[in-house]
Amino acid sequence: MTETIAIGSSLRSLARDAGRGAVIATIAFLTLVDLFAAQAVLPSLARAYGVSPAAMGLAVNASTLGMAIAALTVALISARIERRRGIVISLCLLAVPTFLLGYAPDISTFSILRVMQGLCMATAFSLTLAYLGENCASHVASGAFAAYIAGNVASNLFGRLASASLADHLGLRGNFIVLALLNVVGAAFVISTIHMSRAPAASRNSGEGVAGLRANLGQPEQVASYVIGFLILFAFIGAFSFINFVLAHPPISLDGRMLGLIYLVFAPSLVTTPLAGQAASAWGARRAILTGLAVAAAGLPLLLATWLPAILLGLCLVGVGTFFAQAVTSGYATTKAREHRGAASGLYLASYFSGGLVGAAVLGQVFEHFGWSGCVAGVFVALAVAAVSARRIS
Repeated sequence: MTETIAIGSSLRSLARDAGRGAVIATIAFLTLVDLFAAQAVLPSLARAYGVSPAAMGLAVNASTLGMAIAALTVALISARIERRRGIVISLCLLAVPTFLLGYAPDISTFSILRVMQGLCMATAFSLTLAYLGENCASHVASGAFAAYIAGNVASNLFGRLASASLADHLGLRGNFIVLALLNVVGAAFVISTIHMSRAPAASRNSGEGVAGLRANLGQPEQVASYVIGFLILFAFIGAFSFINFVLAHPPISLDGRMLGLIYLVFAPSLVTTPLAGQAASAWGARRAILTGLAVAAAGLPLLLATWLPAILLGLCLVGVGTFFAQAVTSGYATTKAREHRGAASGLYLASYFSGGLVGAAVLGQVFEHFGWSGCVAGVFVALAVAAVSARRIS
């Protein structure tokens, strides 16, 4: 009888964890679906605006500038913001620039709207991470963060697939209109699933945000996690932004619809990323991060092949490795901060998204001047430096 009760209790616990994970992943998906969806139609956007791959890649990834600014701002004022209200307002506001992207007359306007998207997305992202850090018990926190990053993976996969398909059937304008509707759906979903929470009681004076930043920047392990986050998105942007131009040209020459389908390489990450929390608990954060980085690095030589299956395998490994390392690092950065967790998540995300912008700018120029092989070499250097930085992680 006792064993039956224990089994029943375990099953209920698993069901609660699965339900919690599904809600967290869905919020992440609806928050970040705009971030990478535009990358699936980069060649089409470059043709529409008559610009080079590097210029269009920088414009599309301008969202990461807004995300870095917003993440740092939220870190400063996090203690004053009620989490659910902030997330809902951010997602509602996000629908506005997303809709207007379909009507952007030039690349400058497109870039500005992408920055505005980034401001809204990162605010919602930062507040969600802070909410998880404050409301999840320590023994489930790693799994909660892994579920959130799994939702990020889903937004990469299904967002890109949907974007490519929508652009093919409805045009670029129709694509952005549908994405704007998803932002509104995200706000409604948050209202129905997240409870109101009080802002942290630590302190509500204006100096608290600065104190939180200083406290986190004064810890070498925290700083190392920020560096790793920067380099992970730097590498990810380099691998997945400019590969579109390689695959769209000879000898592979994929059309727009087929370019969208290549993002099925993210499907394995939907399975592996949720395991990152368990891996961090079992192996320690440092070993788990290094494992993810090693898997990503193992895929890079395959990206230089001219045989499509080899390239897809390489992209799959890069995706699995970077998402795994990101899940562990983001959870570590937020939960390791005993106090000032809002500031910790903000600093991490500011660093992470800055890495995306710098990666787009630097590796875009490398791609223009040294070709795809030079870009892949730059990705490898970023992963190697991240691995060295991981030595400071406990």
